Amino acid sequence: MESKRLPLKVQSYWENAPAPLSPMDRLNAAFDTIPVSDFPLLALGSVIEVRSDASLEEALEILGKHRIYSAPVPDVQAAPESSWMEKYLGMVDFAGIVHWLLKQSDIAPLVSGDVSSLGGDVFIEMKVSETYKKAKVSDIAGSFRWAPFISVQPTDSLLTVLLLLSKYRMKSLPVVESGKGSILNFITQGDVTHMLVQCSGLSWFDKLGKSSLTQLGLPKARDQKMLQVEERVHIIVAFDLMSRNGVGGVPVVADGTRKVVGNLSASDVSFLLTVPEIFQHDSPLTAGKFLASVRKHLAEKKEKSPLLRPVLTCKPTETLKGSIAKLDQAKVHRIYVVDENEDLIGVITLRDIISTFVEEPAGYFGTFFDGVVPASPRYPVPDIHIS
Repeated sequence: MESKRLPLKVQSYWENAPAPLSPMDRLNAAFDTIPVSDFPLLALGSVIEVRSDASLEEALEILGKHRIYSAPVPDVQAAPESSWMEKYLGMVDFAGIVHWLLKQSDIAPLVSGDVSSLGGDVFIEMKVSETYKKAKVSDIAGSFRWAPFISVQPTDSLLTVLLLLSKYRMKSLPVVESGKGSILNFITQGDVTHMLVQCSGLSWFDKLGKSSLTQLGLPKARDQKMLQVEERVHIIVAFDLMSRNGVGGVPVVADGTRKVVGNLSASDVSFLLTVPEIFQHDSPLTAGKFLASVRKHLAEKKEKSPLLRPVLTCKPTETLKGSIAKLDQAKVHRIYVVDENEDLIGVITLRDIISTFVEEPAGYFGTFFDGVVPASPRYPVPDIHIS
């Protein structure tokens, strides 16, 4: 029953919202009444952090051990009484580490930007390099994915969280207390999607949930406007495409077709540094070869991973409710919409899902963004041009 506590609260506020309000305004009002403190705590029990004086190798070990893609970085030079804005440098993730190492590399193809012939053995060289061995997390702070990043307080509303995770494109939000120097909780897009699954059967959810994707104007990203890569595209080019466009994943299609053969997520970049040896015979290391080598490695290790399952797809006639259930069960961030011939039409992300349940009221955030942690001038973000 605990899993239904938050959905039932929304239902109660939704039913008792003052008239006359539109269905969306009633839902907004319900979400705005519920404080962030009502959201379930982390499954891990505590926030996993990576200290700023940790080595890159230690950072990778921490992220890998806890099966997380990113972690907040407390600045060891910050005073004990510091607020969270002074204490944290940002969020370190696999993509930031790889991005920084690519920028520092003196390997000729990376210096020139032409990686078309680059083989997988380059990542073995990168991992044994002096740069990798000596670098600290603080050295790569300019590559942090979430610098600047935004927090919410326990007294903020669920509506604030939903808007930040959808319209404002945040993938996760630290929960902090004003004036305190620690992070109490993290709320991710996946956490919200899981909450929505618990809402099945409640009238406020089913009102939208029973609508088809087409009726709701989904997918928003479709056809030529949707980022995608063919199997023959180099893996570095594919990850660079995601980084430059601020997306967490792209479909991999068979060369010259619209048939989806795989999915690349930003988190998959971790394999390039954690197990670079599995790519040593792949030259050039294309997206297709990358996926094949990773799948073989995972199968041999008998590890569970979305990469070992068929790519998650649906038809335009799928209900929103059905798509949410599929995404939550698979623990992935996107589902690809295909036609009757299984050709790719578009993609629906967790951000799209959340967006269907909220609208931003005029002037809602006011001065809220004055609390954003600014990107420090001490840590400029390096640029890298890949072709």
